Amino acid sequence: MIVYDKLWITMKEKGISQYALIKRFHISPGQLTRLKRNESVSTHTIGVFCEILNCKVEDIMEYRQEETTPPDTETESEEDADITEKT
Repeated sequence: MIVYDKLWITMKEKGISQYALIKRFHISPGQLTRLKRNESVSTHTIGVFCEILNCKVEDIMEYRQEETTPPDTETESEEDADITEKT
């Protein structure tokens, strides 16, 4: 999953607020919402942010492997249960 946690850190370091992005750079509030929710945005949008913040893509976003639950382990078969009970 792509996450944009680094964007907010980079914005703070560069002294650019969400308000400035909207008013001065004409970034849509909807785009900011999508980024806050780690939803997909276009590469064009990422490029615009890199330009505004004078940074690299990796200063804005990163890939994190999603947590996956292990597949269900096989349950003990009836035959195995019978053997266990007999011993």
